[in-house]
Amino acid sequence: MESEMLQSPLLGLGEEDEADLTDWNLPLAFMKKRHCEKIEGSKSLAQSWRMKDRMKTVSVALVLCLNVGVDPPDVVKTTPCARLECWIDPLSMGPQKALETIGANLQKQYENWQPRARYKQSLDPTVDEVKKLCTSLRRNAKEERVLFHYNGHGVPRPTVNGEVWVFNKNYTQYIPLSIYDLQTWMGSPSIFVYDCSNAGLIVKSFKQFALQREQELEVAAINPNHPLAQMPLPPSMKNCIQLAACEAHELLPMIPDLPADLFTSCLTTPIKIALRWFCMQKCVSLVPGVTLDLIEKIPGRLNDRRTPLGELNWIFTAITDTIAWNVLPRDLFQKLFRQDLLVASLFRNFLLAERIMRSYNCTPVSSPRLPPTYMHAMCLPSS
Repeated sequence: MESEMLQSPLLGLGEEDEADLTDWNLPLAFMKKRHCEKIEGSKSLAQSWRMKDRMKTVSVALVLCLNVGVDPPDVVKTTPCARLECWIDPLSMGPQKALETIGANLQKQYENWQPRARYKQSLDPTVDEVKKLCTSLRRNAKEERVLFHYNGHGVPRPTVNGEVWVFNKNYTQYIPLSIYDLQTWMGSPSIFVYDCSNAGLIVKSFKQFALQREQELEVAAINPNHPLAQMPLPPSMKNCIQLAACEAHELLPMIPDLPADLFTSCLTTPIKIALRWFCMQKCVSLVPGVTLDLIEKIPGRLNDRRTPLGELNWIFTAITDTIAWNVLPRDLFQKLFRQDLLVASLFRNFLLAERIMRSYNCTPVSSPRLPPTYMHAMCLPSS
């Protein structure tokens, strides 16, 4: 009995003291029910960021209406003014040779971004030549994307009726080309680039005609006896993309130190025009002593990151992609920056165009419209 009394730690303790001693022997933490239940993560739906519906721009129409040596009647140029087209001075050689050289240079500039596409040039064309070109490219492209690039520096500005200008066979008259007809020939999906003054007018007209087509499709679907139902259905323009150099009321900048096709330069030679623009800023010095002549001598190739020019292009791509990722809605980012290699390159370069051209009171336009990016924190300041 004495041994049992000595071995019991509770002997001679009151109820409170006994309870305290019992609690002292219990674990002090993680005893609540929530700590004993099976832990399950939130039931969020995993979504893949990989694009399933990829697309290619397989054909490119390069339509240049320059009429070298003849200024259009509704444009009053400054003296001196911007002259370079695709980094070529058209007055440094004969008009025909200049036109052909500029066309060849434009094709090379696009080939840097999509070397496998089928390129066709139409230099100072007629309406029939544009129609033949577009219908041929659409027929061969089938369900893939076609690009239409229009340079209208040698013709009158677009009209409020939805027309751009080309030439007659003898180059004695300017002939209107309806955007509605252009939509019909190009079909969908397509991407359109407009480098001319008042280019925003074309974008507005394009949308109006696209809405008209949708209404025609609805009418034909509801009423089989309607005349439209007996005709081939017009193509839907929902999958079409547009890039325009400026708003509907704006003129292109004519500053002599800039190329005349500043918008095209931004879209197709972004590193060259970006470095040139920064060197032109009075309050900015990339590196002391850097001149425009040195910029022309940067060695390497755009698609070779092991070279200085390729590394600059890699950095530029990273910056513009990051800006787009942070600013654009996810679906729009996927469509414009991940679906099609050429479209992605053009939209990265469009962000640069917005940055540069706004500094000259010129606002590039896109459809679908992008949120403003020209004041993004990752854009290098101009002052």
